[in-house]
Amino acid sequence: MAAAHGTAGSALAARLARFDLPRVRREFAEQGAFVYLPDFLGPDITAQLVAAVEATEAQVNRNYLPGHKRGGSVSRHAIDQHAPWVAQLYRSPALIDWLGQVSGEQLQCSPADDPHAYALYLYTQTGDHIGWHYDTSYYAGRRYTLLFGVLDDSSCRLEYQLHTRQRARGMVAGAVQIAPGGLVFFNGDALRHRITPLAAGERRVSLTFEYLTDARMHRAWRLISNMKDALGYFGFRQVFRRRRPTTP
Repeated sequence: MAAAHGTAGSALAARLARFDLPRVRREFAEQGAFVYLPDFLGPDITAQLVAAVEATEAQVNRNYLPGHKRGGSVSRHAIDQHAPWVAQLYRSPALIDWLGQVSGEQLQCSPADDPHAYALYLYTQTGDHIGWHYDTSYYAGRRYTLLFGVLDDSSCRLEYQLHTRQRARGMVAGAVQIAPGGLVFFNGDALRHRITPLAAGERRVSLTFEYLTDARMHRAWRLISNMKDALGYFGFRQVFRRRRPTTP
């Protein structure tokens, strides 16, 4: 597992060279800041994501918001403790530069105290799902979401609606099953989406990265964001406990 020993960035850089960047950029723009690439990561990096799921299994926080979502989550703080190599992938200069070229934005990592910067989302119980929503940015700038498929033995689909906030364009609906190693990348404020419910005996795990155009956030919005994360994702202990500063 070479990617586990500081070579995640270089391994990914080699993969990125395989893609037709102008075509990906064009598809992203035509779809209103959304793109799906089913074969993005190589098998070595994907295997390390699976290992990260196993290493953080005891850290999963189950959450339930009636009428909206149910599932399990592992915050970046728990990942840093039990699968720290994921942070190397998240901070890969090659990845950030490539995503910036796709989006046409200068992207930066989320602050060190943001539990959502990178996180695992686990659907392991019948009915786990999340309803229609946007990945609303509480930051001063835009928030871009990257989803990696990690494990998927399920009938779940990422269902989405394009152009919902572009009055000159008609809404376009679609659905994908994110294959292990696959990538979905989108502007969180532009894409309305959901994950359909998990059936009995199925399992689905994804890893999300969040990148920003401006990391400033008003104190009031920080409190709202933290409460949302505590109630809907990671629990109060992970979100509000005191931590030593880490590299953003």
